Amino acid sequence: MAVLVEGISVIVRRDAIESKYDGGWDAFLGNVPNATLCADDEIARVGFMGPADVEDFVRHLERKGLQFLDGDKSIDLAIADQQKGPTTKCGWLEFAKIGFQDRGKVSACWLFDGPRIVPGIHLRGRSMDIATPAGWKFEDSLSQKFQFVPTGQENDRLEFLRSEDGIDVFLDLDSGKEVFVGRTSRHRRPDPPQP
Repeated sequence: MAVLVEGISVIVRRDAIESKYDGGWDAFLGNVPNATLCADDEIARVGFMGPADVEDFVRHLERKGLQFLDGDKSIDLAIADQQKGPTTKCGWLEFAKIGFQDRGKVSACWLFDGPRIVPGIHLRGRSMDIATPAGWKFEDSLSQKFQFVPTGQENDRLEFLRSEDGIDVFLDLDSGKEVFVGRTSRHRRPDPPQP
């Protein structure tokens, strides 16, 4: 089985959660900061839309006993970009873009346990179940409607409009459409005062 990768995903080994995370799986579940968790029997994934939120969650995981890196190699957790896969060397994680229910492709990761898949190649006849967050649908997902604004270009391309329930809403100055960025509580813009 595999887990969905959207936005910037933190992928954590389940065996490391059970053996190293202070409080184990139940404590981990209670500390996930948003509704993007999905898991199979071997790895768990939590997704984010901004690097600052990823950094906060990784620091939390390290404070709870997990190890991110040893030099340049991922140990108990990895960060995976929806477009490019793991951001550091990670011998235990496989990444590919996979056809999803004849609707399009999604990015997915799974625990490595055999010959490597050549990046960018379809899984030739291999079918794979993909764990997704509760309530996730391909329609209107990041997998279907991915947009990326490089760091440093936010102010040139996006105009902040408002915050609603942990989501920052921006106007994309190129397309004229509203775009949404989910935030964890620490990085949300303050709610405007109520009259």
